[in-house]
Amino acid sequence: MKRKNQIQFIDINDDNSRQRIDNFLLAKLKGVPNSRIYRSIRKGEVRINKRRISPEYKLVVGDRVRIPPITVATREPIHISPKLNKVSVLNACILYEDDSILVINKPSGMAVHGGSGLSFGVIEGLRSLRPEASFLELVHRLDRDTSGILLVAKKRVVLRRLHEQWRLKKIKKDYIALVRGDWPSYIKVVQAPLLKNIPQSGKRYVCVNPEGKISETRFQIEERFNSATLVKASPVTGRLHQIRVHTLHIGHPIAFDNRYGDQQFDSQLVRTGLNRLFLHASVLKFIHPKTGAQIRLEAPLSHRLVQCLKYLRIYKIQQ
Repeated sequence: MKRKNQIQFIDINDDNSRQRIDNFLLAKLKGVPNSRIYRSIRKGEVRINKRRISPEYKLVVGDRVRIPPITVATREPIHISPKLNKVSVLNACILYEDDSILVINKPSGMAVHGGSGLSFGVIEGLRSLRPEASFLELVHRLDRDTSGILLVAKKRVVLRRLHEQWRLKKIKKDYIALVRGDWPSYIKVVQAPLLKNIPQSGKRYVCVNPEGKISETRFQIEERFNSATLVKASPVTGRLHQIRVHTLHIGHPIAFDNRYGDQQFDSQLVRTGLNRLFLHASVLKFIHPKTGAQIRLEAPLSHRLVQCLKYLRIYKIQQ
C-alpha cells in the first residue's frame, strides 16, 4: 500500500540540530527508498530556509526544512511480542542500563536492525522490551555475525554527544578474533585503504584498494595455538568489515568468516564445536554523555567461543 505525503515544513529545534540532513530525512521518511531521498536533495526538492543544500548539510536550531510530496510505502506495524525467544534473550544480554544509555552483549547471528528480508533486529527487540521508552537508537553497529558490545542511546541529546565522541575518536573498541596460522609478532598495525563493492548479488564486499578510504587497525597477540592465533584488534577507523578484511589482507583470515575466510581452516576447527564467526566486540571505553565519567564495559565471550578456546588449549598441550 502506498500514500503520497503533502508538502511538509519542519522547524528544527535543539533535539534535531547538528544532524546531517540526509540522516534526518532517512529517519523521518520511513518507507521511502534511500535513493529517492538522495534524489530529492540533489534535485533541490528538499530545501532549508528556501535554499538548496547538500546531503552533508548539518541542521542548526531555527532551520526550516521543506520536504516535498513523496510517495511512501506503508504497511501494518510489526508488533513483536516480548515473549518471542529471540527477543526475550536480549534481557539476559543487557550489560548496563541507566536513564541515558543501554548496553547489550549482542549474540552472533542477530542483526542490529530489521531490513533486507528481516522483520526485526536488536533495536526492534529492545523497543518491544521497553515499550515505555520514547527514544531508543543505535549509537553504532556490528555485523550480523559479530557478537559483543552494542551501545544504544535513550535520548536524542545523548545520541548526539556519543556521535561526537565517535567523530573525535574518544570511544575505543577492542575485539577478540581467532585467525588462521601463526600471527607474526612484528605486525602490530595494519594500514590499508578499504573500498566497498556491491556486486549484482547485492552482498556488500570490501577490498583493499588504493582508491579506498584510509583505514587502520591495531593488533596484539593474546594467545597462540598450533594452527591459529587469538588476537586483540583495536580499530582506529570504523570502516565496514574493517577487521575482517585487514586480517585477510595480511594472510590470516578470521575463523568461520563466510565472506573473507578460508574453508580449509574452518574445517579444522569443526571439532572444537565452532560454527560461527570468531569475532567478538569485547571492550568498549567511552565518556558517559551525562555524568562525564570514564566508562569501561566488557562483554564476556559466548559459551561456544569459550569451548573452542578450551579445546585448542588441550590440543596444543597434547601436540
